[in-house]
Amino acid sequence: MKRIDKLEILEAQKNLADRIVGIGKAFLRKEDYNELAKKMIDDLYGYNEGPVLFKPTKAGQKQFRLTKAGAVSYFVGENEDFPEDHGFALQPWKKMRYENSGFIFYEDHALVMGNYYFMDLSENETKVEFSLGYFRTETGALKINLHHSSLPYRS
Repeated sequence: MKRIDKLEILEAQKNLADRIVGIGKAFLRKEDYNELAKKMIDDLYGYNEGPVLFKPTKAGQKQFRLTKAGAVSYFVGENEDFPEDHGFALQPWKKMRYENSGFIFYEDHALVMGNYYFMDLSENETKVEFSLGYFRTETGALKINLHHSSLPYRS
């Protein structure tokens, strides 16, 4: 099986950014953003292959999203099991960019950490810290099995 490399991670990050922005656009156009979120989770996260550790930025009551339903709820809300979720991707965001601080590569998985920035429609940016873990599926796809995201500490 092909070893995960930096270029592949950068492509995966772009894909995640494009999907999050796309969900917000679909929301504004009154399209089926919920289906887009489900497809994003199926395509980019490894819930169908095994455990995923996901700690979203704006989750306090139920901090950890260990199921696909919990992940979808974080991005689009509308799940009574997660009443604090208002749909992170429904902000909506105009753009998302990454500043990667470092990468670690193993034979069958990789880790990356840094900051990502979410730009809203008024062009205000929100800085968020992240750690992402990737693995390769049996079919060769690259998927996320670790996603930790938090706002920077303020003293």
